Amino acid sequence: MSRRALITGVAGQDGTYLCDLLLSRGYEVWGIVGPAPGDFRERAAAIDGLHALEADMTDTDSLLAAVETSRPDEIYNLASVSSVAESWTASVVDAEVNAVGLVRLLEALRLFAPAARLFQASSADMFGETLVQPQTEATPLCPRSPYAIAKTYAHTMVRAYRESYHVYAACGILYNHESPLRSPQFVTAKITRAAARIKLGLESEVRLGNLDARRDWGFAGDYVEAMWLMLQQDLPDDFIVASGETHSVREFCQAAFEHVGLDWERHVVVDPKFFRPVDPTVLCGDPSKAHRVLGWAPKVGFRELVGMMIDTDLVREAPALGSDRG
Repeated sequence: MSRRALITGVAGQDGTYLCDLLLSRGYEVWGIVGPAPGDFRERAAAIDGLHALEADMTDTDSLLAAVETSRPDEIYNLASVSSVAESWTASVVDAEVNAVGLVRLLEALRLFAPAARLFQASSADMFGETLVQPQTEATPLCPRSPYAIAKTYAHTMVRAYRESYHVYAACGILYNHESPLRSPQFVTAKITRAAARIKLGLESEVRLGNLDARRDWGFAGDYVEAMWLMLQQDLPDDFIVASGETHSVREFCQAAFEHVGLDWERHVVVDPKFFRPVDPTVLCGDPSKAHRVLGWAPKVGFRELVGMMIDTDLVREAPALGSDRG
């Protein structure tokens, strides 16, 4: 009998890669697609074998019904208001989805699927402006944005439910992970899409904020494998999922434009309006625990990841070139 998995945020970047992984492993996959319309819903409809459910992280009854209907062996909570920058203007929604939404899901698990195993997507942003380099699972949390504060609340509640109710709940402290599915609202996709459009002659520049901000970037397809591995262990635990190396936004620009044979300095413009009110400058994760316990290591390197995103964007933007000339 195949195992059953429930994925919140199934049509997002991570949800799409995780869904593909679980289906390839013979799972029966249920996914929560609501309430956002548009591309995510269309992407979910295109996943062959996915059982789609309508539910909302801000609505307790719908989450209870989703867990009762899917009867999952594993639950992956990937639903999130995931833009740190936008969390400053949508802090209430951020808290409802990223913080309280997780508690609603834990309650649904406790009431209707107490034997199920839950994965919570925690964030490296919880470390804030830490002085500890690199960060480990024991590094103190110091969130400095509404997004990070909401994620810290959820992360702490997982630990509380694990200790108080003895549920199997594990947290993956995820560092920045990208892919060709990444939305242009994120700086990585903004850069690669702009580089592709500039190469095709559709644009001449891209405006960015802090080029010195450094991030630990990896490939989303690698990171969902770590999520799955966490729920295959005898005991639940928390793991940092990271590449263990950092690169600046400036380096990302350089790699992207070099991939298409362009000089990034001729096309990148620093615009103060894209600076965040508070922006942690260096976040680098130590994934040695995941290496040791899970046997996990990232397969896709930094430049390979950038190239993968650029190549996809070149194909995606090519039709626009024809329509503009037509």
